[in-house]
Amino acid sequence: MPALPSSLISSLSCAPALTVAETAGGLPEALAGLPDPRARRGVRHQLTVVVTAAVCAVVAGYRSYTAIAEWVADVPATTAVALGMTADRRPSEAMIRRLLQAMDPQLLTTAISVWLADRATATTSTTGRAIAVDGKTLRGSRTTDTPARHVMTACDQATGVVLASTTVDSGLSS
Repeated sequence: MPALPSSLISSLSCAPALTVAETAGGLPEALAGLPDPRARRGVRHQLTVVVTAAVCAVVAGYRSYTAIAEWVADVPATTAVALGMTADRRPSEAMIRRLLQAMDPQLLTTAISVWLADRATATTSTTGRAIAVDGKTLRGSRTTDTPARHVMTACDQATGVVLASTTVDSGLSS
């Protein structure tokens, strides 16, 4: 079996086309328990709607806040409605950026990980389960005062789902 690519985006580029209901199904429910960091007054878009749209945009390859907002603005009206937005009123780049920056990244990561784990199907195989382990140095994480940050990730080879990811101590010991 050939190794799976390490990028989610390259993994999904070979996948057959799926509908919004098939790909985002259950994600709003998984995000429903997240605390909304915004004040209640003036909220036009539900947290689950904005984060679900952002996740879909990132999976589609849009990486910056501007690119995510462009994806949200450009999706067909049927997709916007399926994501929970009205076709004529969509979140702006500034609103998406402020909301995502204000959210607790650990809680968001946990919610999305639980959703992905629930979606992963158990594969029946006569051979053992293959788990790939890979380490990366995060680009741009080094400053003049701190060394670069290193992470290690374990991925299920059959489903492509990340099972665990952790920061690795970059200090060398003798």
